[in-house]
Amino acid sequence: MSKLKRGLFVGRFQPVHNGHIKALEFVFSQVDEVIIGIGSAQASHTLKNPFTTSERMEMLIRALDEAGLTKKRYYLIPLPDINFNAIWATYVVSMVPRFDVVFTGNSLVAQLFREKGYEVIVQPMFRKDILSATEIRRRMIKGEPWEELVPKSVAEFIREIKGCDRIRMLATNLEKNEKELQAPIRIPEF
Repeated sequence: MSKLKRGLFVGRFQPVHNGHIKALEFVFSQVDEVIIGIGSAQASHTLKNPFTTSERMEMLIRALDEAGLTKKRYYLIPLPDINFNAIWATYVVSMVPRFDVVFTGNSLVAQLFREKGYEVIVQPMFRKDILSATEIRRRMIKGEPWEELVPKSVAEFIREIKGCDRIRMLATNLEKNEKELQAPIRIPEF
């Protein structure tokens, strides 16, 4: 019997989009099991990372179910940032189950794992011009159509949690406006 082959795929998934699912379909076609690392797990409620780890996990579960990719073939592992590139691959290895191959579209991730002796496969990128979480968040802020760029189940979930409202609020820079409102009021002396 051949040994089970397990792959690693790391992303921030802010939010999960059709490009992620196409990439994961490719990854699933190459290995028996997939470890999906959810990067920047400590970050949420910022413009770059608006969704919590649990929200991103829910998006992935729903999107992978929608794509017909079985739960028995993947693990979702939160990976908080360490901001120390030279040891990042070693850190990831310490945080996830054993794996045989890394799938990525990120040249830094590829380099860091190659330096550690791992096989790296650069998976195909799909419509990177529009299938990017940055573009989707930009569209949400501007009130432009974004739903067709994500799986239906993800669009429904983002609506459930009022994700667009959150992103628009984060884009308004309320903190700056509140500081201006909280300026001390000068009461004239008599």
